[in-house]
Amino acid sequence: MSLGMQDRMVKKTLLESWRREMDATRLYAQAAALEKDSGRKSILLQLSKIEQTHAEMWARKLKEIGEQAPASAYQAPPVEHASSEQLLKRLDELEHSNAAWYESLKHVFEDPEILQIIDQIDEDESNHDSSVRGLFAAPTAHIGERLSSLWGAERWHKQSAGGWVGDAIYGVNDGLGAIFGIISGVAGYTANGHTVLVSGLFGAIASTLSMGVGAWLSTRSKNELAHSELHFERKEIRENPELEKEELRLLYQLKGFTENEAVEITERLSKDPEQFLKAMSQEELGITDEGGNPWTSAGIGSLSTFVGGILPLIPFFFTGGVTAIVLAAIVSIVAHFAVGAAKSLITVRRWWTSGLEMTAAGVIVGIVSYGIGLLGSLLIHG
Repeated sequence: MSLGMQDRMVKKTLLESWRREMDATRLYAQAAALEKDSGRKSILLQLSKIEQTHAEMWARKLKEIGEQAPASAYQAPPVEHASSEQLLKRLDELEHSNAAWYESLKHVFEDPEILQIIDQIDEDESNHDSSVRGLFAAPTAHIGERLSSLWGAERWHKQSAGGWVGDAIYGVNDGLGAIFGIISGVAGYTANGHTVLVSGLFGAIASTLSMGVGAWLSTRSKNELAHSELHFERKEIRENPELEKEELRLLYQLKGFTENEAVEITERLSKDPEQFLKAMSQEELGITDEGGNPWTSAGIGSLSTFVGGILPLIPFFFTGGVTAIVLAAIVSIVAHFAVGAAKSLITVRRWWTSGLEMTAAGVIVGIVSYGIGLLGSLLIHG
C-alpha cells in the first residue's frame, strides 16, 4: 500500500470513528430529552458526555494529522419521531456495532496512540452495552443489601460453596458416563468379561488423566485471564481515575442507587486503591473472587472421574459373563441417579427430578453404546 493510500485510510478510519461517537452522543442526548425519570435522565446525559469525550479523542487525533472534524455529523432522527424505547434499541445496536468496529481496528493499526484510544473506548462501549440493556430494568434495593452483595457477605452468590462440590459431581458424572458407555459398547461386541474389564480400566485411566489435565488448564487459563483484566483495570484507574469513578457511579445508579448515594460510595471506595479495584472488577468485569488453584482443580477432577469410572467396573472384579454385565448396568443406573440427586446440592432443582434426568441420560448412553457394539460384532463376525 502506498503512503498516500495509507494516509487516506487513516483519515477515513478516524473520521468514521469520530462519526460513530457523535452518533452515540446525540442518541443518548435525545433519549435523555424524552426520559421523564430524573435518575435515568441523569444516567443518559452522563453516557452522552462520555461518548462526547470519545469523539473528542478522535478529533484530537485528526488534528494531529492535519485534519479537522466536520462541523456536523450524521443527523440522528429528530426526537419527535422516535420513542424512548426505539432510541434505546438503536443505542443497543450501535454499542454492539461500535464494539465490533473497534475490535477490527486492533488488527489494522500499529500506532500505539490509536490502540490506546481504542482500548479505552472499547472498554467503555462494552460497559455501555450492558448499561443500555439494563437502563429501564434497574433493580431497586436498600443500599445496605446492595453493599452486602458487593462485598461478598452473601457467600452463596460467589458460588464458593458449590465450587469443589460442583467439580467433584461433574467429574464423577463424566467418568461414570464415559466408562459405562465403553463397557456397554464392548459388552455388545463380546461377552468376554476380561476384555470388558480391561477396556473399562484403561478407559477410566484415560478419562482420569484427561479430566485432570483439562481441569488444570481450564483453571489456569481463567486465572490468567482474570489477572490480565485486573492488570489493565489497575492501569486505567491509575491513568484516568476520574473516568473510572464516573463509570462506577453509573454502574451503581443502574443498580438502583440514587446519584448522591452512588457518588458517596464511589468517593469512599476511591480512597483505597485496592478496594476501588475490587469494586470495579466486580461491577464492570464480573470478577468476584481470586480464582481457583489449578492443582486442586486437577486433583478433584481426576479423583472424582476415577471414582465415577470405577463404579461400573466393580461387578467384573467378582464375576463375569452376562451376570457381570447386568450387575454393571444396575450399578451404573443407580449411580447415575445418585449423582443426579447430588447435583441438587448446588442447584435449585428437586433431587428426584435431577436424579431421574441423569438416569435417563445414562440409560440412553448404555443402550446406544451396546447397540453399536452389537452391530459391530455382527458386521465383523457375521
